[in-house]
Amino acid sequence: ALLPYVPRVPPAALPGKLTATTFALERPCCIFNRHANASDTVWLVVAFANASSAFKNPPSRADVPPYERLPTAHSYMTLETAAAAYACSAPSLAVLRVGGDTACGDRGGRDPCNGPLPSPGPYRVKFLVMGCHGPKAETRWSDPILLRRASSPSTINPAPTHRSSHMFVIASILASLGAVLAAAVLCAVGAEVWGSLCRRDPGTDAFAHRSYRTHHIPPALPQPLPPGCRCSPPGLGCFAPRPPGPCPSK
Repeated sequence: ALLPYVPRVPPAALPGKLTATTFALERPCCIFNRHANASDTVWLVVAFANASSAFKNPPSRADVPPYERLPTAHSYMTLETAAAAYACSAPSLAVLRVGGDTACGDRGGRDPCNGPLPSPGPYRVKFLVMGCHGPKAETRWSDPILLRRASSPSTINPAPTHRSSHMFVIASILASLGAVLAAAVLCAVGAEVWGSLCRRDPGTDAFAHRSYRTHHIPPALPQPLPPGCRCSPPGLGCFAPRPPGPCPSK
């Protein structure tokens, strides 16, 4: 059965919608209910756009073209999924990623694989319902899907000459902030150095406010006068009186 559904890349902007080796597809929902049983599987057929018309549906699962034959057969089948996953009531992701399995080369081509696409294409895709006895239903082919071309490292200009005005404004703001920050750091460092120098050479002002301890000789305590001593006028000390001399003779 030929279903009217046409696969397509989501029109909304989303990360990685088209890359050099992968692309995203809208996930079909409620498309295969009338044509698929619970035991059936749904495959995605990927072919180069100029080879899609020559693709022949395989008669059984054993005849499914593998991913490794894409360079020579120009088509392969991938994303084998139970038909129930596309039912109306089944919770599902919004998109399918084609070419997102980077480990395909390690499997030896024995199992269907969803490997990276080898060139920008363009490609066409369709969904194919496979039962126990072969194909049962299929969608229409998609419009050509062209991937992004990877840039050669030799073509990258390390010093672009054209810059937008927004880049100049942002650069000037960042430069101003850097200058202010550097000035603040220098002021803080200068203040710290000046303070340390002042602490090392305090000068006369700091010397005047410091207190110093000196050697202090306590005053002599008054001693008791010896017998027969009399005090002289202040400041001359004490002395013993002289005995009276003999009276002069007449």
